Amino acid sequence: MGYGNNSGFALIVVLFILLIIVGAAYIC
Repeated sequence: MGYGNNSGFALIVVLFILLIIVGAAYIC
């Protein structure tokens, strides 16, 4: 597994999902 190369992409995905969850919680 290329964890060293995918760690940055995974971090962006996690932050993006967290932003969606916070946004949905703020709207609702």
